[in-house]
Amino acid sequence: MKIVSAKAEYIRYQSRMVRDGEGHSHPGKPHEAKVGFLTIVCDDGTEGHAVDGNMLVDVLNRVVAPAIIGEDPFMHEHIWQRMRTWQRLHSDFTDRTLCALDLALWDICGKKCGVPVYKLLGGYKDKVPAYGSIMVGDDIKGGLDTPEAYAEFAKKLVAKGYKAIKLHTWMPPIIPNPDPKLDVKACQMVRDAVGPDIALMLDPYHDYTREQALYIADALYELGFLWMEEPMDEHSMSSYVWLNSHTRLPICGPETVEGKNRTRADWIAAGASDIGRAGTEVTGGITSVMKSAHLYESFGMNIELHGNTIGNLHVLGAIPNGEYFERGLLHPLLDYETPKPWFKSIYDPMDENGFVSIPSVPGLGWDFDYDYIKDNIVV
Repeated sequence: MKIVSAKAEYIRYQSRMVRDGEGHSHPGKPHEAKVGFLTIVCDDGTEGHAVDGNMLVDVLNRVVAPAIIGEDPFMHEHIWQRMRTWQRLHSDFTDRTLCALDLALWDICGKKCGVPVYKLLGGYKDKVPAYGSIMVGDDIKGGLDTPEAYAEFAKKLVAKGYKAIKLHTWMPPIIPNPDPKLDVKACQMVRDAVGPDIALMLDPYHDYTREQALYIADALYELGFLWMEEPMDEHSMSSYVWLNSHTRLPICGPETVEGKNRTRADWIAAGASDIGRAGTEVTGGITSVMKSAHLYESFGMNIELHGNTIGNLHVLGAIPNGEYFERGLLHPLLDYETPKPWFKSIYDPMDENGFVSIPSVPGLGWDFDYDYIKDNIVV
């Protein structure tokens, strides 16, 4: 079995999401947008796909595609390791782009074997509890503009079946000078609104000082929060060692700092976090995240996965030490349950008890609307 072609394209669609100057997403006016779509085809006709994830189509076509023609897709570790080393000099070859390649290869392998990817990875559970991941704060009327708005929205999420919720609070440029006291107030109001039995987490502004981060952490501990992630620049691992040694609140990380599983090994050795963090898009795919998951398991640590990706869902189905699936980002003015136009259905529907089932069809389980994709390829 050999790869005979690989092509990445853009699909056009109407989006209601906009990004502010810092890169955070908010609801906005409908506008035309585009999303990457990768197809890898093998000599027996088996196809693997990846979509979205901020993949760079040019890099996939110019760098990756020529390198993988003639390769056996089941040698995905060999391919991943080779492409990982290419990232050193191809500075635009991001982990998100590596993730797209990795997902498409796993999709092929699952389809060829006739099983879902999570079973190829080992298979541990077929469903996982979800937490509602609330979008960052904004200044939109009816949105997330006050602590009270967070509290009201949290009550609605609980009514939908969520047993766990994570807040993203206010970031620049919505609030030029992030305020730890405002973050704590929102967390306090959400706790009061949902009661003591709902698990709560916080992902705040990512550039607080050590003292500000400690103030928030200690307040969240008193509120019974489960954990906090990335309150400081993760390039300063020593700051996380300091924070972790000064608070009783579990700290989750790292998320965005470069280095994949090797960086996470350093954080474990230094005692910089209590709970691990990784994600298919931010660390280079399923192959990468599985390395981190087993690493954390060896140290008796849980790992939380960043983002609502189909790859993360399969990883969670294959490991014993991953607790929640991050479902979102959620906002009062958006409907998460409506599939993107290139899908016929969403891959992470949640039941009334707050659980998401791992896709059970062969491969990753994308439910593509191929007619829409064909009609909306950007030429």
